[in-house]
Amino acid sequence: MKIFIPSQNLILATTIFLVYIVPLRAQDSSEDYVDAHNKARAAVGVGPLTWDAMLATEAGFSAFQRGTSGCSTRSWTGSNGVNIARGSSTMSGVEAVEMWVNEKSDYDYNSNTCAVTKNCSSYTKVVWRNSVKLGCGKARCTSGETLVVCEYDPPGNVNGERPY
Repeated sequence: MKIFIPSQNLILATTIFLVYIVPLRAQDSSEDYVDAHNKARAAVGVGPLTWDAMLATEAGFSAFQRGTSGCSTRSWTGSNGVNIARGSSTMSGVEAVEMWVNEKSDYDYNSNTCAVTKNCSSYTKVVWRNSVKLGCGKARCTSGETLVVCEYDPPGNVNGERPY
């Protein structure tokens, strides 16, 4: 004889919702990352990026490592260009890209500099004309925040050069 246990059904329904429904709304697919980057690149006449699984693996590993060791956003020492965003527990990958793209208002193309006391290097990495490959990863930090890492190849932000 089966016994109907409402609390178990609620747990099962919640699990199914969190596993299958929430990620569909999270804007974290490779296409979402690529589209958000390429929208900003098209706005300044730069060619599109393509998704690279190896870069995504590296970015995901970096996000995981950083997320489990204090959610660090310190600069990167690897061979690829890297952007790192730290945000709320609900921050999506697309929202992270939008944070970087919003730095555009602090970038002066004519002087190829950022406004005083501002940082726009994440924006210039997004639109760097020579970058052609992209991979991103996301992790939950022990603090509950979200960390998004995107890697670019070849890297951008070459001293003395304009992004586009």
